[in-house]
Amino acid sequence: MSAESAAKSGVQWSIEADGHRAVLTEVGGTLRAYSVDGVELLDGFDTDEIAPGSAGQILAPWPNRIRDGRYVFEGVEYQLALTEPARHNAIHGLVNWSRWRLAEQAADAVTLEYELPAQVGYPWSLLLRTRWSVSADGLKCVQEVVNTSEANAPWGYSVHPYLRLPGVTVDDTVLQVPAKSRILADNRLLPIGAVKVTGSEFDYAEPRRIGAAVLDVTFGDIEFDGDGITTVTLADSGSDRRIVVWADEKFRYWQVFTGDTLHGERHRRSVAVEPMTCPPDAFRTGRDLVVLEPGQTWTTSWGVRA
Repeated sequence: MSAESAAKSGVQWSIEADGHRAVLTEVGGTLRAYSVDGVELLDGFDTDEIAPGSAGQILAPWPNRIRDGRYVFEGVEYQLALTEPARHNAIHGLVNWSRWRLAEQAADAVTLEYELPAQVGYPWSLLLRTRWSVSADGLKCVQEVVNTSEANAPWGYSVHPYLRLPGVTVDDTVLQVPAKSRILADNRLLPIGAVKVTGSEFDYAEPRRIGAAVLDVTFGDIEFDGDGITTVTLADSGSDRRIVVWADEKFRYWQVFTGDTLHGERHRRSVAVEPMTCPPDAFRTGRDLVVLEPGQTWTTSWGVRA
């Protein structure tokens, strides 16, 4: 494992094993790169770039968006900063632009941690610890959070990796999502309902080419295997190459984004596959929101296989 300083994304930590290599950054504790046998599978970014489109970031203590940044928790109303001002939303949590510190290191694994301080809009302190590792089985992320405050705290979690098969366009990528429904969104990308996807243009229960479909969709009612694992697959229609993103039973939703609103070379260049523990606006609706008790430790895991 190596570490080096970089101007914008901070210190870089690389981990390697069995032909798998990943790079994590100090800023955001972000997954910046992931390759297998020298082939890059993550649509990451350079060390001198600010993570574009939230590439590789950890989204906590909430994923996606909160309408107007305003919510009520246990009878008290809170107001968050509007970090997506054009849509008047609070987006992607509070930890993705902070500097994380190194807690543990090895050649094939690194653990980064960040102490989220209590603040206006989110008056609870949390300790986040993320262990990243690589092996012949792929990339694995184990996320732990401890509520270090003296009151119950609302919590949701996601990650934002963009993935691509080399030489395969988004249109030619074959997508499989084990979901039975999707969340309907308004023009602010906030939920207004849910519908079944079976037989519709959003039905990817069986592998299907993305084609010209424009996706920024939250899939729900997802299926798990006998081990409590859910997977989304990106495959090459012309070969047996594929990328599998897996997540454990604490993830109840998948967000799939084809990058249509990104600019320049990143426009529809890769697919963001985001396992989420809760849907958008969960702080307001309470849907699948985790409530962390004082001192409670909560752990989950997800990863990538190629």
